[in-house]
Amino acid sequence: MIIGSRVSLAGRCLGATFLALFVFAISSAVVGAGALPDSTWVELKAIPHQGQTALFALAVDPSNNQAVIAGTSDGSVLRSTDGGQTWKVVHSGRVAITTISFSTATAGVALAGTHGGGALVSRDSGASWSNAPGLEGRTVRVFASALSLYAAGTDQGVYLSPDGVTWTRSSLANRNIDALTVEAIHTPVRFVAASDSQTSGAGPILFQSVDGGTTWTQSSPPMSGSFVVKLAAGPLPPTGNVRPLVAGTNTGLFTSTDNGTTFDPLSGGALLPSTDYTQIDFITDHFDRFYVASDGGGASGGLWRTNDAGQTFTSLQPPQSSVTALAVSNDEEPTLYVALFRPADHAPLLWTYHDTGGTPQGPSPSPTVAASGARLGGGGESTLAQLLALPQLPYIGLGLGAVAVILTAIGAHLHGRRR
Repeated sequence: MIIGSRVSLAGRCLGATFLALFVFAISSAVVGAGALPDSTWVELKAIPHQGQTALFALAVDPSNNQAVIAGTSDGSVLRSTDGGQTWKVVHSGRVAITTISFSTATAGVALAGTHGGGALVSRDSGASWSNAPGLEGRTVRVFASALSLYAAGTDQGVYLSPDGVTWTRSSLANRNIDALTVEAIHTPVRFVAASDSQTSGAGPILFQSVDGGTTWTQSSPPMSGSFVVKLAAGPLPPTGNVRPLVAGTNTGLFTSTDNGTTFDPLSGGALLPSTDYTQIDFITDHFDRFYVASDGGGASGGLWRTNDAGQTFTSLQPPQSSVTALAVSNDEEPTLYVALFRPADHAPLLWTYHDTGGTPQGPSPSPTVAASGARLGGGGESTLAQLLALPQLPYIGLGLGAVAVILTAIGAHLHGRRR
């Protein structure tokens, strides 16, 4: 009977140990999932190899909001699979990476443009890269993709590709193309492109193709500024067959609902500031929800979100006003990866922000990065008060409780064995 009791006690203790381990595993997973607080800016480690120049090439995998690719000024392409916590060099080059883009139609295809060195293509979500034939020697600034056609904006016009691998020049040549987007993704594909070349009084110039890049027409719709910096087309609205088109110039932001024939201002006066808008990203399949950002070249930089097609905007209050790159995940409540630049010491910074629609929360002054990704320090509060204010506190408590259960169960198990 005594031996049986010992075995029974040991079995119960061992079972309790396994149960505690299971609880601890669950609580740890919850802590990991909640490590990025809602609507709060969290600083990531600096991108290796970037040096003291702004980061312009950044993209997040549409199928995985933790898979991020960055291109540096020394020609390196780096990939992170843990939301920017760690980085691995997946390509080493000699010329700066100017842009990175994932295909919106073909899973796993990613493209990277360089300054004078052509382009790179990946067919495994950025894990490996190879040169893209046909773009040798070109400076590639922007990519756009339809269902079965890719386009690249270069220093010598627009190039086209059926698969993102092999490229040929379109009829729009000898133009410095800085902005490019797809207005119709089905055949015949409709492209809109723009040059960053200065104009003399005529305003920004747009180029449009309604036959997949075979022919192009030029127009000068009324917009302030001398050139277009960024173009982005959103998803189709519930009614109609025209995708919203948003254009950022060197002095303002504009929107069109008629394929770029006319534009309405979204900046100036009581609207957004009259500055250069270099980043525009739509949220998943919402035609009326998008982000815009500026590096401050015209007046003041920043990052804003609209949920009503530009009628109103909310500032997300980034830690630095100069936004040089923006990557938005393919989620209803997206994760943003934001490259910032601090002019005082020429420091490129990388931050992340889980946008749940709440009031943006900034980091504390003189922050210290905790292991969970939360930020402590500054603000005149005690360390205990800051710990109690952490959004992860309930999960941390659950994890500590699980550890206590484990230790108690192990102690009981060992005590039973000694008996």
